[in-house]
Amino acid sequence: MKVSVEHNGRPFTADLSEGIDLSIPVSVNGKLNAYHAKPVRMEPFVMGNWIGEVKQGGSVNYRDIFFNPHGNCTHTECVGHISETIYSVNRHFKQFHCVAQLISVEPLRLDNGDAVIGPEQLVGLQQTDAVIIRTLPNTVEKRNRNYSGTNPPYLLKETIEKLVVNGCKHLILDLPSIDREEDGGQLLGHKVFWNYPENPRMDCTVTELAFVPNAAKDGLYLLNLQVAPFENDAAPSRPLIFPLKAV
Repeated sequence: MKVSVEHNGRPFTADLSEGIDLSIPVSVNGKLNAYHAKPVRMEPFVMGNWIGEVKQGGSVNYRDIFFNPHGNCTHTECVGHISETIYSVNRHFKQFHCVAQLISVEPLRLDNGDAVIGPEQLVGLQQTDAVIIRTLPNTVEKRNRNYSGTNPPYLLKETIEKLVVNGCKHLILDLPSIDREEDGGQLLGHKVFWNYPENPRMDCTVTELAFVPNAAKDGLYLLNLQVAPFENDAAPSRPLIFPLKAV
């Protein structure tokens, strides 16, 4: 099935059979970890002599699942991540489809050893509702990387400012955070992106710990951002992108 999309007055088409999945799932076998999250656990429910696991004699598989969306999987968060009130991403995120631009960037190394993405690296940035940032080098090892305590790359505040001014409402990246792992609680990038606390952009989201396959080339895509309906500041998500082809 093909759909027609208009972007900045130009017609495009997208083939819905050509979707590229950017998500890393919640899995007990996965080793993805950020911010020292506890490992994912999936355990059969037990009630008296009944157990929710077929191989142990139960009639069905019926498991309890324990995980942290911020540290164990691809997730999408709203301003509730940094606000005193825990706003729900499920209530405030309503733009499930939009045009996104994928940009690949190799982080710069600062004198203090930090790896960062600066505003000057967003070469060819277009006006789109969503921006996807893929860091280089891009290896499948990212899908099982333990980022905790490693000071991963992050975005400079000025980079976030450039994205916001350019109209970005939904930011997707393959890093655990847009801010430095330990920044004394400043969270400057988050605050700039959501314009918090002055006039919060309640309908804007940040998706972290995604993985963009090398098969996806830089350029424009139709984004379908699927977010699990959790009443929480963040929820597991599955960003799907479909290449846009000019008509």
